[in-house]
Amino acid sequence: MLKWSVIFLIIAIVAAIFGFGGIVASAAGIAKILFYIFLILFVISLITGRRSV
Repeated sequence: MLKWSVIFLIIAIVAAIFGFGGIVASAAGIAKILFYIFLILFVISLITGRRSV
């Protein structure tokens, strides 16, 4: 999921260089959402995955 976030971030940067404003906003928004989902899942996996009894 982090891979997709980085891909959409790169699309947003390239679109910003060429001046496509609408594409920049949507790609950056998608990248932001995917990154937050990745962070939430990462924290949950850290909490539940390494529980020693």
